[in-house]
Order: sequence, then C-alpha cells, then structure tokens
Amino acid sequence: MAKYLVIVESPSKAKTIGHYLGKDYQVKASVGHVRDLPPKELGVDVEHGFRPTYHVLRGKGSVIDEIRAASGRSEVVYLATDPDREGEAIAWHVAEAARLDDAKTRRIAFDQVTKAAVQNALANPRTLDRALIDAQQARRVLDRLVGYQISPILSKTLRRPLSAGRVQSVALRLVVEREREILAFVPQEYWTIEAELRRRTKEQERFTARLFKVRGKDPELPDRESVDRVLAALEGATYTVTRVQRG
Repeated sequence: MAKYLVIVESPSKAKTIGHYLGKDYQVKASVGHVRDLPPKELGVDVEHGFRPTYHVLRGKGSVIDEIRAASGRSEVVYLATDPDREGEAIAWHVAEAARLDDAKTRRIAFDQVTKAAVQNALANPRTLDRALIDAQQARRVLDRLVGYQISPILSKTLRRPLSAGRVQSVALRLVVEREREILAFVPQEYWTIEAELRRRTKEQERFTARLFKVRGKDPELPDRESVDRVLAALEGATYTVTRVQRG
C-alpha cells in the first residue's frame, strides 16, 4: 500500500510522476478544477464581503471521492498542482472538497516535470499560499460579477449566445468611449510651415525642416493670415542646423 499520496492536475502528468516516484507513492489527478461558482446563480454574497459560494463541478464527485479515500490510507498528502495562482486555488479546492487532514497535507510545486524537480519539491514542502488563493478568488468573483450580469444583455442585443467577462467588458468600454470621442470630434483648421533647405557646401543635398516651436511654444496657425505673418517674419532669415539626432 502506498504511504504517500500526490495530487496533480493532469492525468498524463500523474502517470509520468508515478514512474519517477515508485511504489511508495500513489499519484492522482484532479483533472483541473473540482469546484466553482454555481452555473445558474450569482454565487457571490455582495452584501457580506463578496463571499463566494462553491459547489463541486459536475462529474468531479467521483474524483473527490477517490482522493478522499486514498488520503485516508496515506501518511502524507502532497498537493502538487501547477505553480501559479490557478494551481494554488485548485489545491485549496481539492483540500476543501475532499476534507483533507491539515496535519498531514503539504503543498509542493515544480515548474518542470523531471525526476530531479519532483524530488526537490518533495524535499521542500510548504503550506498553501493564502495570497495566491485569494488572488484567484478575486479574479473569479470579478468575472462572475461582470459576466453574469452583462452576458445576458449582450446575447439579447446581438441575438446570439455570447459571454462577457472582466477583460472583454473593459475592452468593450474602451472601444465605446473612443468611438464617442470620434463622433464628438469638432474639426479645426490648422496649417504647417515647412522650409526646403540645402547645404552651403553641397547644393545638391536638400532637406526639409518643419516649424516646430516659436519662442519655446507650439506655433498657432489656425488660418492663412497667421501663416502669412510667420512667412513675412521669416523672409530673409538665416537658417542654422544646431543639432542632428539620428533614429
């Protein structure tokens, strides 16, 4: 009978790690998330700190039962889900759903599926990272608060099933705001002044310079009269290149 239980996300990863660790270890896969917010209700208590309500995902009851049974026969349970906030949350959900014993449950993480990496992780277990778990929960709750209320409106308006989340909704808002700015834009006339110059030593080398600043300020050229005044002031002027910036 295996003394240690290791829980990963992927069944293929479970098989590989099982070969690395040998007969003292039993490796099981959660196959991704095991719990989530309910599909047909908000599942977030907005009035009491945005507290989420979770339920076991459809088809994951047998997975939870197997993990719970295997943990009862094991001396130590290692939660080895992915080393990111999503993986941390999955480890926590597995522990909660399977009612794992805190006293013998450890969290390990590795970013490559090699024998050395897995053995190093087993030698350096830790507790679950509450900050990562809360970060994932905040993302999920925000998804639900935005998407659950906007998706039906979006689907009804466009007459086809569509979903909206925290990313799509903000992107849509940016597009709408920009479109409103474009529609509200009032065209204004403006002019630019350019001078075609040539080098004294090489008359065939010509270049164009644009009027950029006047006494340190942007030139105001709203009409032809303003342009004519500037052109009159530049009549007979001497042009000097003081700096060249290549880019």
